[in-house]
Amino acid sequence: MQKIIPSDRSREIKYAVRDIVVLAKQTEATGKKMLYLNIGDPNLFDFETPPEMISACHEAMQRNKNGYAPSSGVEEAREAIRREAEQKGIENIQDIFVSSGGSEAIDVCLGALVNRGENFLTPTPGYPLYTAISSKLEAELNPYFLDEDNGWQPDPADIRAKINDKTRAIVLINPNNPTGSNCNRETLLEIIEIAREKNLVILSDEIYDKLLFDGEEHVAIASLAPDVPVITFGGLSKNYMAPGWRIGWGVVSGPEEMLKDFVEAMNKFLRARLSANHPEQYAIAPMLDGDDAHLQEALPKLQRRRDKTFEMLNAIPGISCVKPTGAFYAFPRIETNKPDTGFVKALIQETGVVVVPGSGFGQKPGTQHFRVVFLPQDDVLTEAYQNIGNFWKDWA
Repeated sequence: MQKIIPSDRSREIKYAVRDIVVLAKQTEATGKKMLYLNIGDPNLFDFETPPEMISACHEAMQRNKNGYAPSSGVEEAREAIRREAEQKGIENIQDIFVSSGGSEAIDVCLGALVNRGENFLTPTPGYPLYTAISSKLEAELNPYFLDEDNGWQPDPADIRAKINDKTRAIVLINPNNPTGSNCNRETLLEIIEIAREKNLVILSDEIYDKLLFDGEEHVAIASLAPDVPVITFGGLSKNYMAPGWRIGWGVVSGPEEMLKDFVEAMNKFLRARLSANHPEQYAIAPMLDGDDAHLQEALPKLQRRRDKTFEMLNAIPGISCVKPTGAFYAFPRIETNKPDTGFVKALIQETGVVVVPGSGFGQKPGTQHFRVVFLPQDDVLTEAYQNIGNFWKDWA
């Protein structure tokens, strides 16, 4: 038999967050102490899934909810998602579906919308899932820039300039991964106006919408525009500390006639894959209808670690960091002409501190960054940032 040749579309699929682990494990094998600041998984550190979620899932299993679920999700979960969406001010809801993590929801929507050779606007820096899906769909990459000098807000002028006759959608990640920024209302309204004028769908990834600091308010973009087609993504992974459960969802809102065929196309994909995880869906209603008590402990802890991250990184000459206002990421800039990939590789090998190069998320040409996750305990962060500072003196 001859060698099996992989598909052309697989060549451009990269995922920097996981790809960097290969080098980290090689370094760990040498006996070096490792400090992992690369994966946004709260459960690897001192954050736990709320016990009422676990109880709800166990109860569902005991009630034998272990077969296939309805393709769009169990009704009580979908109704809870609807109630929360309406509380956020989202009107004109046309469909709600539960997915295998937010990632599948995003994949389904883009698969039902974008043809080969078309494009959708993706934030840069942004989550690498979107570029991977673009490659899978054989779509054209079409990144728009976030403005580092304006707290990493999306740049509406750049969005408008990047639209062409093959653009189908604008992706928004709010709060943003990897920068930790939270969009202000003014920026959201400008994005809405562009979508309205250009007849584009807005795909709004709001998976971190409860993880905000300094009294920040999160505004669901769909709540500002019932006349514009918007799919709002959420899930249990980040707000509710259960990424391994793989439970996400999409809320489709906007004019019924505009969305009817698109909704049916999405449901074709959902039916073809049968269903999302079943028993875990019974935890959705108790959490969305609950009081979010777990965040009373988690948010002060995250804000303290955010403050440490901001202060210690900005204290290193040649490194600057915009203060994150949401999620649990920071995206510091390094003043160097050397590639950020080289910085990260050497940092891991020499200090054991594992971060992700900024190029894995996209960045403006001529700038270099790296992403840190500030989920780890305070002493781990202190040691890691001290190591980065000491390493930078020699490397820069």
